This record gives sequence, structure tokens and C-alpha cells, in this order.
Amino acid sequence: MNLTEVLLESRLVAIVRGISREAAVTAGQGMTGGGIRLMEVTLNTPGAHDIIADWRERHEGKAYVGAGTVLNVQMAKEAVAAGAQFLVSPNVDLSVIEYAVEHGVEIWPGAMTPTEIVAAHEAGARVVKLFPMASLGIPYLREIKAPLNHIPLLATGGATLENIADYYAAGAAAVGLGSALLPREALVAGDHERIAACARRFVEAAED
Repeated sequence: MNLTEVLLESRLVAIVRGISREAAVTAGQGMTGGGIRLMEVTLNTPGAHDIIADWRERHEGKAYVGAGTVLNVQMAKEAVAAGAQFLVSPNVDLSVIEYAVEHGVEIWPGAMTPTEIVAAHEAGARVVKLFPMASLGIPYLREIKAPLNHIPLLATGGATLENIADYYAAGAAAVGLGSALLPREALVAGDHERIAACARRFVEAAED
């Protein structure tokens, strides 16, 4: 399965950071229950490789599992060995992009400036993550899409149910979701049904 096509079709990727393995079970169950198809755990999360492996086993056929905050080739190799099906980074590292392309693993590197976005795309990234969106803002996304409308952007940071439509309207091909998707009290309570309900609302918003 071409995961970039899944990303562009579903228009969402869930990002989980700093979560315990126990909470990750609840999060994974809730997100897949709500229709999330792409789930990423950042590698600066303790036990990230174990979470990736566990999610792959639990959610095979329902969602694809990736690794985020991939900063170098060694991290990329270890993530793939753990079962990561796609890689995401906060920066443009050409060696990481090259590794992913050579091994047939989808890579969505993070970039901020036009120079970085074009460099990542020319290196082989079919989608580039625009980051940090919470700081850059919707007007920046809209402005940068004007000359770079041929490059699909995964806008990551600051998305909520209240503003996600603005992300798409400004030109985001997809949106990276973080804390807005996983209410902390639901994680603490192990309430996967509440997380599923939240996920479902985001999925519906992406379909509008």
C-alpha cells in the first residue's frame, strides 16, 4: 500500500508523544475505533519502539503505524526494524530521506522555509511536513502554497476541531494531529470510547 496515497486520501495523521505503553494501548484502540488510518509515535517517547511493535500487532489491517522525530539514519533504521511503516521528521535531513526512498519507506520530513520544502521534495519526499504550524499560522500556509502548490504539505501543529477546516482551506493536503485528538483525562481513565468519538469528529471534518 502506498502510504502517501493513504495520507492524501484520509488527510490526517495522528501524532502521539510522551505517552506510556499502557496509555498507548488506550490511544491506539480509540484512534483506530474512530477511523484514524495513520498513527505516529515520536521516537523521543520512552519505549517508542515497543509501542510501534505493539500497535502493528494490535491494529494490523485497521491502521498504519509510523515513527516521528526521526533525526538521523540510525534512528530511521531502528524504527523500521521495530515495524514503522512510515517516517516523519521535524527537519530536512537528506540522508534520512535518501535512506527511506532507497528502502521503499514513506518519509514526510519537516520543513519551514520555501528552500527547505523544495529541497525535501526534490530529494524524494512526496509530501513535506510544514512545521511548526502553531507558530507559523494559517496565513503563512496560504502564502507559501501560492508558489509551491505542486508540493503537498502536511500541516502539523495547532490543529483543533475548531480550526482544522481553515488548514484545509489554506491549502493543507493533510493535517498532523497531536494533543487535540487525545484528551488527557480520557487517557488517564483508559476511556478509549471517548478518544474514538473525538477521532471520529476529526475524520468527519477531514471528509468535508
